[in-house]
Amino acid sequence: MKKYLTIEDTIGATPLVRLQRIPGEFGERRGNVILAKLEGNNPAGSVKDRAASSMIRQAEARGDIKPGDTLIEATSGNTGIALAMTAAVRGYKMILIMPDNLSVERRASMTAYGAQLILTRADQGGMEYARDLALKMQAEGKGKVLDQFANDDNPLAHVQGTGPEIWEQTDGRVTHFVSAMGTTGTIMGVASYLHSKNPAVRIVGAQPAEGSQIPGIRKWPEEYQPKIYRPEKVDEFELISQAEAEHMARRLAAEEGIFGGISSAGALVAAMRVAARAENATIVFIVCDRGDRYLSTGVFN
Repeated sequence: MKKYLTIEDTIGATPLVRLQRIPGEFGERRGNVILAKLEGNNPAGSVKDRAASSMIRQAEARGDIKPGDTLIEATSGNTGIALAMTAAVRGYKMILIMPDNLSVERRASMTAYGAQLILTRADQGGMEYARDLALKMQAEGKGKVLDQFANDDNPLAHVQGTGPEIWEQTDGRVTHFVSAMGTTGTIMGVASYLHSKNPAVRIVGAQPAEGSQIPGIRKWPEEYQPKIYRPEKVDEFELISQAEAEHMARRLAAEEGIFGGISSAGALVAAMRVAARAENATIVFIVCDRGDRYLSTGVFN
């Protein structure tokens, strides 16, 4: 009997596409190519599908969890949606904790997959408060926290998947990898793999400029710094303003036909800065989710 794929089996193997117009004078004239890794093509719509599947599968393999158990996670959106999908596929109950200032599309996606959603007041401390509440619920026996911020199975997904894909899709020509920094799982895992193939590849992290609120891009207080984060793996940091990210998101859709989220555009802002000072570079950036997840925010109006 023919074996067919499940929806979870379609995670990964996402396209890598060349930008044609936005690079302008910093593109072909300087010998540079800017490539977008389209992670919104994953089944639940983001790069976090990879980490969610990895964290649940690896925990199962260790015997830490089994189908029917309740899982808990604090999330700003994409990880929660990805976990809700993976939990639905693999037979878990899912409780997600999210600040109430994040887009309604993300909330609706989580509950569509059957997850229970707990909204916390953003003025109570945002994601930091949500993370504390998740651990408190675990201590009270209400479920198991996967903890994307401290779980090595998060970056492992990118050591095993995203990194090798980028290397193969560029035939080993990649010179710079650019990613938004949130939980840091993507940038840590891809950096580990690419550096194992070529230590000269430059890893560039996009972080929010002072006062900017960009979904998916964070600079954590010291006490909440993700335990999976290794600062020595990032060669350069680019501070991105909210206005720059939002403007670039509109350009990315209108000029390149790539409908990406705000953090994806922030990564492109950083990639363009790299291109402005580089020559003969192959620059890959992560389009971590789709823009339709942000329509209610008015960014694309």
